[in-house]
Amino acid sequence: MAVNEENADSPCIGICSTLFDDICQGCGRTALEVCNWVFMTPEEKHAIWTRITQEATAMRFTRKN
Repeated sequence: MAVNEENADSPCIGICSTLFDDICQGCGRTALEVCNWVFMTPEEKHAIWTRITQEATAMRFTRKN
């Protein structure tokens, strides 16, 4: 998955659980990834988007619209 206009922003969907979980149940990122997102390079963001998309376990990917 390429980082582009559609996914350059945070994968956050506003359902955060980083205070209680190692991996946020909403977006699939670690707390460290969430905190450092704004400082990451496009390549780092791409790697995270790729991982969370492949895992597809976060609510971002499993909830029904």
